[in-house]
Amino acid sequence: MEICGFRYCENIKDDHIFRMTDDTGMLQHSKYSLPDPNHGYTTDDNARALIMALMLYKRYGKKKYLDLAYRYSSFLLNAQNEKGKFKNFMGYDRKWLEKEGSDDCFGRCLWAIGFALSCDFTPKGIKHALLEVFNKAMPQADKLDYLRGKAYSAIGLSFFDNEASKELVFNIAQSLCRQYDEHKDGEWNWFEDIVAYCNSVLPWSLLAAYKVTGEKRFLEKAEESLDFLGRITFRDGYFKPVGCNGWFKKGQMQAEFDEQPVEACEAVLTYLEAYELTGKKQYFEKAKICNAWYDGINSKGIRLVDDETGGCYDGLTEQGVNLNMGAESLVSYIISYLKMSEIKSL
Repeated sequence: MEICGFRYCENIKDDHIFRMTDDTGMLQHSKYSLPDPNHGYTTDDNARALIMALMLYKRYGKKKYLDLAYRYSSFLLNAQNEKGKFKNFMGYDRKWLEKEGSDDCFGRCLWAIGFALSCDFTPKGIKHALLEVFNKAMPQADKLDYLRGKAYSAIGLSFFDNEASKELVFNIAQSLCRQYDEHKDGEWNWFEDIVAYCNSVLPWSLLAAYKVTGEKRFLEKAEESLDFLGRITFRDGYFKPVGCNGWFKKGQMQAEFDEQPVEACEAVLTYLEAYELTGKKQYFEKAKICNAWYDGINSKGIRLVDDETGGCYDGLTEQGVNLNMGAESLVSYIISYLKMSEIKSL
């Protein structure tokens, strides 16, 4: 079935989700369609997998997806250290490989926890546990140094309707705006002198900040930076994210490859947030184009979804498609698909 230019199927193929998930959580990598235990797990992946599992449960109401939500939530509970931050890398032997993960990891955990606590259908037991994790993490939310960690944290905090969270969102957005103003130069409307990875999360976080604070300059800078990003990531009717093999440094040529699935997903989420807040149809249309990247409307004309397993290939290279199907790619595709299916009636 095609709705609003989006190919929608009533039943999603979830084989690869369950192959990639064991009693501990979701494994980080795969060798082609085979889960690869050699690389263990990351909290990053399990945080985003929690969002995916709850979205699947909301859409299909099946207990097996709720079971996944319990497993991924348990992973986050285990990942938190005594300071309230999160360890990220775990070996296949269930031993943590570090005492503390990155700011990005922390922010993605807040995003997942905020999402889970905001859902009416999240079981109370999960909510009670994650609220304790959240409260323990809160004192660290205003101590982050890196852009994307701040941005993910602001998005996670925006789910909470209390003054403490709103103040933190405001302060984080202020920090992002200061960095934006420092690096903005002529037509370069960006937060740093490089367009690197998970780029859409930066304007998305300012959209989230505007939603909870009503501060119009957050919206203005969000739209301005999002329009800049759009000018370098849309080509002749398709989405082409900045390649991770070199990225895009100010004054230099933009890297063409490798294109990563996470970029399409977060662009979808950002454009839909912009559409919801502004009512501008152009943002909805761009969200559809970004989602279509998975279905082959991309620079290589190759579909990224494996029909046999329901997995998502790890990206587009200059030679073609990367046939591995890791956690980040899988979760990104499923979240993008489900988010688009939520607004199928528009």
